[in-house]
Amino acid sequence: MEELDGEPTVTLIPGVNSKKKQMCFDWGPGEMLVCETSFNKKEKSETVPGCPFIYIIRKDIDVYSQILRKLFNESHGIFVGLQRIEEELTGKSRKAQLVRVSKNYRSVIRACMEEMHQAAIAAKDPASGRQFSSQVSILSAMELIWNLCEILFIEVAPAGPLLLHLLDWVRLHVCEVDSLLADVLGSENPSKHESFWNLVTILVLQGRLDEARQMLSKEADVSPTSAGMCRILGDLMRTMPVLSPGNTQTLTELELKWQHWHEECERHLQDGTFASSPHLESLCKIMLGDEAALLEQKELLNNWYHFLVTRLLYSHPTVKPIDLHFYAQSSLDLFLGGESSPEPLDNILMAAFEFDIHQVIKECSIALSNWWFVAHLTDLLDHCKLLQSHNLYFGSNMREFLLLEYASGLFAHHSLWQLGVDYFDYCPELGRVSLELHIERIPLSTEQKALKVLRICEQRQMTEQVRSICKILAMKAVRNNRLGSALSWSIRAKDAAFATLVSDRFLRDYCERGCFSDLDLIDNLGPAMMLSDRLTFLGKYREFHRFYGEKRFFDAASLLLSLMTSQIAPRCFWVTLLTDALPLLEQKQVIFTTEQTYELMRCLEDLASGRPVRGEPGAQRLQEDIENTKLEMLRLALARNLARAIIKEGSLEGS
Repeated sequence: MEELDGEPTVTLIPGVNSKKKQMCFDWGPGEMLVCETSFNKKEKSETVPGCPFIYIIRKDIDVYSQILRKLFNESHGIFVGLQRIEEELTGKSRKAQLVRVSKNYRSVIRACMEEMHQAAIAAKDPASGRQFSSQVSILSAMELIWNLCEILFIEVAPAGPLLLHLLDWVRLHVCEVDSLLADVLGSENPSKHESFWNLVTILVLQGRLDEARQMLSKEADVSPTSAGMCRILGDLMRTMPVLSPGNTQTLTELELKWQHWHEECERHLQDGTFASSPHLESLCKIMLGDEAALLEQKELLNNWYHFLVTRLLYSHPTVKPIDLHFYAQSSLDLFLGGESSPEPLDNILMAAFEFDIHQVIKECSIALSNWWFVAHLTDLLDHCKLLQSHNLYFGSNMREFLLLEYASGLFAHHSLWQLGVDYFDYCPELGRVSLELHIERIPLSTEQKALKVLRICEQRQMTEQVRSICKILAMKAVRNNRLGSALSWSIRAKDAAFATLVSDRFLRDYCERGCFSDLDLIDNLGPAMMLSDRLTFLGKYREFHRFYGEKRFFDAASLLLSLMTSQIAPRCFWVTLLTDALPLLEQKQVIFTTEQTYELMRCLEDLASGRPVRGEPGAQRLQEDIENTKLEMLRLALARNLARAIIKEGSLEGS
């Protein structure tokens, strides 16, 4: 197992002194509960904790940011779209599509960064403002790294176009020059503005030579003594060979032209053409790629990678990708000059210039506060076939591991968990198992949320999870006395035991109230009534009532008798069934045949012989008297019906 790159950060819990008190904790999928215990080996006299609070420590707090939630939502659509079009991508169209996807990801980061910047400006308290500003810096670094990875790993720009991409990269991320340009041009006399020469220098450092020439022309207009020098330097800027995107010239031709141009710049400098103007002379030295002149502009360059790109522009315009890391390392060393050590961002960019993808991902995982960046970047690079050979030792590849971590973080949020489902879906090895484990932990706070979870499980044939969710919802419905809903969920869960329990509740309610609730559900049970004997009885007993209500007395009598003789009716319900037979026995028309009447008599005697004899006083004795009266009435009714049936059947035989 690999060693940690450094000591893990310490999280301080307010009010807790871990040196004097022992802590207890409990891990969750995305959180940890921490509290102070009263157990203390040294000071046994003190039994009450000094900090009577339970703290929740979350490993990924970014999911709770309203603005970052937009980042997660927008990027989810891009991610899913990439997985779906993967099979259709081939050849050049594949590369173009992957670059387009990468740009879409970056546009989402930039939009989020702009919104975060506006929130920082509008923040009412300094603490919130600092927090938003910190997030802006992080998002800016993420976009900077992603853009460089796009150029080096996805675009795979060759020598020549590589420098053009790097120039665009620097210009995009060192954007203070645009506000400075507007400020200078908006003044009454731009060439006399205090930041005029700083502006011209920055434009030259960024390779924006056309704009630099325009600014020099303003200096020439107001200063006749330097007009000639400005014109010469402007011509040098205009004639600098640059490989444009639509240009067909070869790298060899470009190098020859650039060498000739470089010699001309050198000649003007040697001849002292700009000796009388330190600003113009400094600009000429920069265009010659003079390292000392470039390092003098450290404050304007801001960072070493800007220094690197400017240095390449004016010294090695046809640099090859394979040589980038040499120039990057030397530029970093020259720019820092041993005065400070590289920051985490510097290490990440250096790893990218070295084309060490795995180191980039590793450094980003350590430096960034959540898994969003590394998960999506790794997925995109995996689609570029750049990570195929890198499998982790614990059973998954790097792409899947990072996606699983990111999706797990989303499941800690009350609504973002729905996004996490799709990320698990596109992890072929461990995604299904992880989804099953996480989805069981989602709190089913509302029925609407439960239905969402259930639909997700049913779409993925997650039988056990479907059953578990239905059981939970059925139990909640029973507690709230919503028997129809409880029965529906138990049927959906295919839980025979719980369906039996709910059916018993229906029958008990019928005995107490004399009518059924949720008739629509019971009337339309269909094949579901076969789930348990009690549910079958409930459905058939309701069917008996429907037959009786429709005056289909013979069908009702046959069904009632079958319920008694098939033994699916609970014994405690036999009295009710026999009582329901009374109206049929008292009909003018003979409904029960002799044989059916004998069956009913047998059932009645079985019931009477099986009843325990009790002699307790009070309400129970009264209840027994009522039951005995019912039994006597039933015996009398059955005897009368038997006589009528014998007479009817005898007369039919005689005729």
